[in-house]
Amino acid sequence: MPGTDEAAEAITAAVVDSFRDTPDPRLRELLQGLVRHLHDYVREVRPTTQEWEHAVDYLTAVGQTCDPTRQEFILLSDVLGVSTLVETVNERGGGTESTVLGPFHVVESPRRASGDSVDLMGAGTPCVVSLRVRSADGSPLAAASVDVWQCTEDGFYDVQQPDVQPRGNGRGLFRTDHEGRLWFRTVVPSHYPIPTDGPVGRLLLATGRHPYRPAHIHFIVEADGHRPLTTHMFVADSPYQDSDAVFAVKESLVVDFAQVDDADKARAYQVTAPFRMAEFDIVVEPEPEPTEDAR
Repeated sequence: MPGTDEAAEAITAAVVDSFRDTPDPRLRELLQGLVRHLHDYVREVRPTTQEWEHAVDYLTAVGQTCDPTRQEFILLSDVLGVSTLVETVNERGGGTESTVLGPFHVVESPRRASGDSVDLMGAGTPCVVSLRVRSADGSPLAAASVDVWQCTEDGFYDVQQPDVQPRGNGRGLFRTDHEGRLWFRTVVPSHYPIPTDGPVGRLLLATGRHPYRPAHIHFIVEADGHRPLTTHMFVADSPYQDSDAVFAVKESLVVDFAQVDDADKARAYQVTAPFRMAEFDIVVEPEPEPTEDAR
């Protein structure tokens, strides 16, 4: 009868081999790699049967917490650093650094024109965000789609306060002009805690980790012939930049939201002085040319 270690290796080999006829080679690679690493983890830490049952119950609870406005599995991926790692290993280094999607993105933001306000509450110090979208060679990208979403100055997204915030508050789907530019009015977002009333919150509590994220604005940028980019713009003076709960802060994405006292400039941007202003260049990478095999 084989020893325990030999039997364990045989189980792994059998499971890996069970995927050998998977028609899609990439799917085969992903599944076989997952099995090898997951089985290595089990052999390394040797969870008891009760611990593994607890892990299954925990993942079940994570799935049961998901709903149309909250994605607990994304949140779990975020706090384990996997979301940021996936973004990082897929970067090619020719554009703006990417960051996590986060659990509060919605399928479709309200369409807005450049100069519109995403702040539907009308409270707090006004802020103007000016963006320029360029290709990696420096050329401006006209008609690029820029999906924007952010929390309020109190640290809540619209989906967290459906009885307080109008739906679509803090959100907008914009198009750049012929120079690759757009701007919008808003408020400076606050740092905030990720949701802690579910399984991910229990994990943070059990491990002594705080739930806070530094203040930021989310963007998804899409342009013809270019790779989609998911990124943030972090507010320079926000707390928790050195300990983001989801490990997403990158120095190149930290932007100064300067105070502007110029009344003429305020009128030009349809706000009142003093206001805060942030300028952010976003560079997206061209899609690679198809190979001969792909053609």
